[in-house]
Amino acid sequence: MIRGLVVAEKTDEHRDLLREAGEQALGADAELVLLQVVTRTEYEADSETLALIGSVENVSYDSQTVLNAAANDLQEMANDTLPEAVDVEAIAVASDDDEVAGTVLDVAADRDCDHVFMLGRHRSPTGKALFGDVAQEVVLGFDGYVTLNTS
Repeated sequence: MIRGLVVAEKTDEHRDLLREAGEQALGADAELVLLQVVTRTEYEADSETLALIGSVENVSYDSQTVLNAAANDLQEMANDTLPEAVDVEAIAVASDDDEVAGTVLDVAADRDCDHVFMLGRHRSPTGKALFGDVAQEVVLGFDGYVTLNTS
């Protein structure tokens, strides 16, 4: 591994995933890119909260504010979780709800990542057929190694 992409959010499960990716990166002297994909649904929920805060503070918040906050949260999690020897870049990008897998694949290609780390969900075959599965789409679409943590 030269550069790994860790698809994460600031949760305990993602912290475990990051820890695993960090161990592999440290052993391979590789870099990590931490990615949070902010969907339109998540943004709209956050934007209502930000609008209330902004009205109290007399400040305007926009989509870039949400993305910057998500990236800062990931960087903070990396600083608390990973050894200093692991080189980390934390980013957040916006995506339509049904384009998350494509967004992950685009970022992996743009950042020249050769390994993707992400959480997989336990879902029935019928659920996958009806609703799709981001992890499955990434596994099938990525030309490199994919580590799925399903704990």
